[in-house]
Amino acid sequence: MNIEKIIKEKQGTIVDVRTPHEFMGGHVTGSINIPVQELSERMNELKALKTPLVLCCASGGRSGMAHGFLAQQGIECCNGGSWLEVNYFHAQTV
Repeated sequence: MNIEKIIKEKQGTIVDVRTPHEFMGGHVTGSINIPVQELSERMNELKALKTPLVLCCASGGRSGMAHGFLAQQGIECCNGGSWLEVNYFHAQTV
């Protein structure tokens, strides 16, 4: 999956898996905050989102864990890494 293309062409949904506190400190405009520890209990919400999901966090570690879990659940997604990198690509769409 070409993450840059997905973001620039708005083909999916950006999901930030950091804590709400981290998310409030800065995030990609239009992204959705679903902390990694809440993924299993919010599966219905995740399944309703436009895919592929571009997962991001602070450095890529938690989004990598989220990618592994969601892919096992059959959800089309990719690890976007740091929210700052995802934000860089997103900023080029404006």
